[in-house]
Amino acid sequence: MKQFEYGLKVSTSLGYDAAVETTVEALKSQGFGVLTEIDVKSTLKKKIDVDFKRYVILGACNPNLAHAALKAEDDLGLLLPCNVIVYEDGEGSVVAVMDPNLMAGVTGNDTLSDVASQARNAMEEVLRQVEAA
Repeated sequence: MKQFEYGLKVSTSLGYDAAVETTVEALKSQGFGVLTEIDVKSTLKKKIDVDFKRYVILGACNPNLAHAALKAEDDLGLLLPCNVIVYEDGEGSVVAVMDPNLMAGVTGNDTLSDVASQARNAMEEVLRQVEAA
């Protein structure tokens, strides 16, 4: 699992479709549902007629964590849901998640650090499951 400035990611030998399916199942196992699904390839083709690799943005939400975060900071909805991306990379795929700790850092609200830590732990487990598949 690689960490970068604003997220965490893994590369997998899973093909794109299998990576998306595995990611969604791993999110479910951690209490997250997928609220939105943006097919970037299709959207870019339709809107500006460009070809792009298969790439999806999943808007994932864990209702318990979202509720706790919103109780601590009304405007936190601007940072929700947690974005998870899956894109094709050669024969395999990449799965990346936004680092939930950014949520606490952006707001400056220290009460969010526990919620962000719980969300990050869950997202790390999602990536471990994808990596192990």
